[in-house]
Amino acid sequence: MVPLLIVLLLALVLFGAGFALKALWFVAAVVLILWLLGFVMRSAGAGGRRGRWYRW
Repeated sequence: MVPLLIVLLLALVLFGAGFALKALWFVAAVVLILWLLGFVMRSAGAGGRRGRWYRW
């Protein structure tokens, strides 16, 4: 009974890790797209120079 519970627990952990990693790939892709869009849509600052779109 204990080996069966260990195998089921291991399968649950691996399934959860796989789902989390897949979700993190989607989050990383969205952040990358927003970052690239920020370079395209940044506004012009004083003197016609393009300023930074982020504040750090």
